[in-house]
Amino acid sequence: MREEKISMSVVNPHAAGIDVGSRSHWVAIGQGAGDFKEFGVYNEDLYRISAWLKENEIETVAMESTGTYWQSLFSVLVAEGLQVILCNGKFTKNVKGKKTDILDCQWIQKLHSIGLLSGSFLPDDATEHLRTLCRHRSNLLDAAASTSKKMQKYLRLLNLRLDVVVNDVCGQTGLSIIRAICGGETDPDKLSSYRHPNCRKSAEEIAKALQTNGRKDYLFALQQELEMYEMFQLKIQQCDVEIEKMLTDTIDNNPDKKQYFIEKNPYKKVNKNTPKNIDLNLFSYQYFEGVDLMAIEGLSHSTILSLMSEVGLEGIRQFPSAKHFASWLRLAPNNKISGGKVLSSRIPKGSNRLKIALRSAANAIGNLKDSTPLSDFFKRINFRKGRVSAISATARKLAVIIWNMVVKGIPYKNPEGYMYLDEKRKLGVVKRIRKQIEKYGVTSEDLNFVNT
Repeated sequence: MREEKISMSVVNPHAAGIDVGSRSHWVAIGQGAGDFKEFGVYNEDLYRISAWLKENEIETVAMESTGTYWQSLFSVLVAEGLQVILCNGKFTKNVKGKKTDILDCQWIQKLHSIGLLSGSFLPDDATEHLRTLCRHRSNLLDAAASTSKKMQKYLRLLNLRLDVVVNDVCGQTGLSIIRAICGGETDPDKLSSYRHPNCRKSAEEIAKALQTNGRKDYLFALQQELEMYEMFQLKIQQCDVEIEKMLTDTIDNNPDKKQYFIEKNPYKKVNKNTPKNIDLNLFSYQYFEGVDLMAIEGLSHSTILSLMSEVGLEGIRQFPSAKHFASWLRLAPNNKISGGKVLSSRIPKGSNRLKIALRSAANAIGNLKDSTPLSDFFKRINFRKGRVSAISATARKLAVIIWNMVVKGIPYKNPEGYMYLDEKRKLGVVKRIRKQIEKYGVTSEDLNFVNT
C-alpha cells in the first residue's frame, strides 16, 4: 500500500509562539531543537523578547490569554511593531501526552504558522482605560455591599433590629442612626429622632426596634465596619471623578461626538449606586454619536456604562453582524448537529460583565408592569420555557437592538411605549376580538349589525 503524507501549507512563515507564565515566558520561533528560548518577566526581559524576535525576522506572534500575565508583554510587543494575536487557551491545547513549557510554546507556534489560531476581541486603548476604572468601581461597590452586610450582622447581635423598620440600613435614616449608635447614643427615643421624614415607619415603632443589649465587643466591630463603609464610599466618589474626566476627554477630543446634545430622561430611575456627578444620558448620547440607547426600556445607567467600558463604540463596530455580537456575548445557542439531527442547542458556558448587565436589564424588563413589545416578548418566552430562558432570550434581543442602533443608526421605536394605560387595554381587547372573529369566521350579518 502506498504511503501518503498529508501536509498543511504554511500561512504565516515568520511566526512565533509564546507560552506565557507567571515567572518566565517561553518563546518558540520554530520546531527545531534550538528554536526556543526562556525569558524572565521583568520589563527588560520583555524588551529582550522583542529584540530576539526581530533578530530572527519574526513578524507575527501568538500567545495565550493567561490571567493578567500577558498584558505587559502584549503591550511591549505591539509597541515594538509586531503583530500579536491573543488566543483563547482552549484553542491552543496540545494533544494528550507529556506536557512541558517547551512543547507548549512550539505547539502554539505550529498552530499559528499554519493559520489555525484566531485572535480574541480586544477593545481600543481609550475603552480599555475606561474599563479599568469601571471594573475597579464595581469591585469597590462589592466591597461596600459586603461591609453593609457585616454592619447588619453586628446590629442584630446588639439586638438593634434596624433592618426590620428600615428597608436599607445604608440609607439616610439607617446611616444617621448607625453613626449615632457608634457615637455612644443608646436612648431609643433619641435614636428614632434621626428618622427621615420620608421613612414609612413611625418614630415610635423605630424606637421599639432600637433597644440594645450594650455589648462592647459588638459595638467596637460595628464602629470598624462603619469606618470601612464610609471609606469605600469616598473611594467610589473619587473613582467617579476619574471616570467623568476620562469621558469628558474622550468626547471633547472628538468633534463628531461633541456636536450632539439631548435633554435628560426623567423617566429613568437613578439607582443609588449610579455615579452622581455624571450625566450618563448626555454622555452616552454623545459617546455613541447621536444614538439614544436610553430609549430602550429596561436599560439603566449601569447597563450603558458597562456597554461603554466593556466594548465601546469602535468595539461594537468590529462585529460584522448582530449575530456575531450576540454570539460573542454567549447569548446565542450553540447548535450541535450530527446526521441532520440537532443534538444540543444550549447557550455556551461562560460569562462577561456586559452579558451580566444585559441579563439584569432583561430581568428588569420582565418585571415591568406596563405592556411593551419587549415585556410581551419576555412573557411569551417565560410562559413556554421559564424565566431563565426568557432572560437569556430577551438579553439576546437587547444585544441585537443595540448593534442595529449603534452600527446601522436605526432608532428604537416603541409604538406602545407612551400610550396611556386605558389605550393599551383597549388596543389589547381589540386585537383579541379581531383574532376570535377571524378564527370563527364571524360576519357582520351573524352579529346583526345594522348600518345607519
